[in-house]
Amino acid sequence: MTVEFYDCDARILADSGRMQEIFVSAAKEAHATVISSHFHSFMPQGVSGVVIISESHFAVHAWPEHEYAAVDLFTCGEKVDFSRATDCIASGLHSDQWVVSSLIDRGIVGNNGIERLVPVTEGHDRHSFQLSWKSRFEKTSARAFSVAIDLYDSRREPADENFAGIRRTVGEIASALGLRSDGVCRVFRRDGRCKFVLPLVGGWIGGVWDPASGTVYIDIFNESFFDPRKAAETALAGFSCSYYRMQPHVRQ
Repeated sequence: MTVEFYDCDARILADSGRMQEIFVSAAKEAHATVISSHFHSFMPQGVSGVVIISESHFAVHAWPEHEYAAVDLFTCGEKVDFSRATDCIASGLHSDQWVVSSLIDRGIVGNNGIERLVPVTEGHDRHSFQLSWKSRFEKTSARAFSVAIDLYDSRREPADENFAGIRRTVGEIASALGLRSDGVCRVFRRDGRCKFVLPLVGGWIGGVWDPASGTVYIDIFNESFFDPRKAAETALAGFSCSYYRMQPHVRQ
């Protein structure tokens, strides 16, 4: 069974140790026999992991930026309780919505060997699709592209008096995206927060950094396409944050 978990807690999805605990617990709760487990943290964020059970495996790939986890529950026999497993995972991930995307029999053995009960893919062009923000931008003749980025657990030191560090970070984001500035980056402090905006040729980078909560909110808009993930990863490093969420938009 494959399950899509949405609206999860991004902090949990970025923590490989916590994810491992959740999936091992889910396997045990479902009456599976746990053999071993391995979970890997990607840089700058994201987790993939697998719990090996004697009946087969539980696997997950998590995207904190989308608050989303793709889960594969694969078992042999009728011992493992899928309902217990999904409920345990949903509770552990703090998921507000999950969808069983596929429930299938895999490789049922008949008199003539393996009987394939799952339709075979017949041709790359007809059945295989790859979502690309760039191709979507180009194919829709979009007028602009934007992304909203939320970053958390900033460990950056309080801003200096002339905000040189923030200006440098915002400039690095623009440079990483190949976007040209159209003026100076303006930064000002209000109610303990630092607000900034850098005009670009065809758009802008704007945002707010709240040192008290360790959160940074950034909006980038431009008439030309840019890589939203590169924007988020550059900002993640520049503001010394633990993880991010992002929402790209093709502006038509």
